[in-house]
Amino acid sequence: MDDHRDDKYEETELEKSGSGTEDKKGDDSGSDYEDVCFICRRPESKAGKMFRLPNHICVCDDCMHKTMDTVSQFDYQGLLNNPNMGDFNGKGFPNISFVNLADLKGDGGIPNKQKPKKKKKAAAEIDIRDIMPPHKIKQKLDEYVVGQEHAKKVMSVAVYNHYKRVATGTMDEIEIEKSNMLMIGPTGCGKTYLVKTLAKLLDVPLAIADATSLTEAGYIGDDIESVVSKLLAAADNDVERAERGIIFIDEIDKIAKKKNTNSRDVSGESVQQGMLKLLEGAEVEVPVGANSKNAMVPLATVNTRNILFICGGAFPDLDEIIKQRLNRKTSIGYSAELKDKYDKEKNILSRVTVEDIRKFGMIPEFIGRLPVIFTLEGLSREMMVQILKEPRNAILKQYQKLLELDEVELLFDEGALEAIADKAMEKETGARALRAIIEEFMLDIMYEVPKDDNIGRVTITREYIEGNGGPIIDIRSRSAEHPDRLNVIQQPANGS
Repeated sequence: MDDHRDDKYEETELEKSGSGTEDKKGDDSGSDYEDVCFICRRPESKAGKMFRLPNHICVCDDCMHKTMDTVSQFDYQGLLNNPNMGDFNGKGFPNISFVNLADLKGDGGIPNKQKPKKKKKAAAEIDIRDIMPPHKIKQKLDEYVVGQEHAKKVMSVAVYNHYKRVATGTMDEIEIEKSNMLMIGPTGCGKTYLVKTLAKLLDVPLAIADATSLTEAGYIGDDIESVVSKLLAAADNDVERAERGIIFIDEIDKIAKKKNTNSRDVSGESVQQGMLKLLEGAEVEVPVGANSKNAMVPLATVNTRNILFICGGAFPDLDEIIKQRLNRKTSIGYSAELKDKYDKEKNILSRVTVEDIRKFGMIPEFIGRLPVIFTLEGLSREMMVQILKEPRNAILKQYQKLLELDEVELLFDEGALEAIADKAMEKETGARALRAIIEEFMLDIMYEVPKDDNIGRVTITREYIEGNGGPIIDIRSRSAEHPDRLNVIQQPANGS
């Protein structure tokens, strides 16, 4: 008897909730489209769980709560019992009539009946057999990134181990720790480009955040959780997909502890302390479709346990800290090392230790959550030349493609490439200088070529780069016998 009464009670409560049998019915209908909130018109992917009412009306969780809060402020019992709806005496509202949901039957009754987009399929589980092994990840990176062999090897192994950890969860009841990375290298050596290429190869959502804008909670700037919010946006608000993504925090050296200051450091050590829970793994509430939390924006809970964090920074003056540590070994006598022994060493950053990073201003708790630390070497002249022509989307190939659309062939002499590399080395901004230099010398060519349909080939020479001559312009032959033959007829002195 009691069991029967309980079943009847549960059935009644299910009918009252409006989301029991209707939910099951909606799920089994096999619809390929998302439900849309009847009030705010947001789809289910952005608004979250829907309450399904009779006559195929859906209301999102936010609108339902706002409606109930508004209704609870009035004496609606007195409103319903008041026979004279036109008189406002504290129990009724003047000139208000109720809408009968039964009148909204049919497609014409509900505005904007069309549904915006198809439902997204649930994120598939990662199969460990489908994970790309480290040597194949490195082979793919080699197609886009020149040099940095050690960095590519470290990243390939760390990413492979990370996604094995995501796929298996536990291995023989032994929990595998995250392999968050810290990459150190001079500006323009390819830190950001490596991460972008890696995310493209793995087809996972990537969020790139800048640590310079992060501040302690309550101050002007971005909250620490905003980096997770960017990842959620990159995953199209799919929480499960975002929890397997990659977050790259650039300029991480800018949140080092400020030295010799008495003011409150709201963007330094406090930010490092706030990031500890993110790096290790915690459930974070982040706004959906916005950068800041407020009452009008729904929140989603994201677990950062399986999110791979990669931090990168140039760490200026870190080389001086390394030299100071190495010079402590110098002594007096015949076997003493000279104090300027390490001054001319190009890749001094490769000798970095945790002690050096801590002395730079990173707190020990923060460094401990980035177990994989590696450095990128500065670019040499030979690497600059390779960057110009060898990667799949090299700068020269981009310009050759642009001129190919105008049916013009673009060639670069080997001497021209070396001259461009020499100029880039002088700027000391890494590979970014290459683009600026080529833009400067290609300006006149890109301006003049579309003017003349007779131009068939342009050859960039060392003399043109050094300012002692101009490019070789080959004009198409107008001979009827050989219409496609190219003949060199001029070599301008100033590239005009």
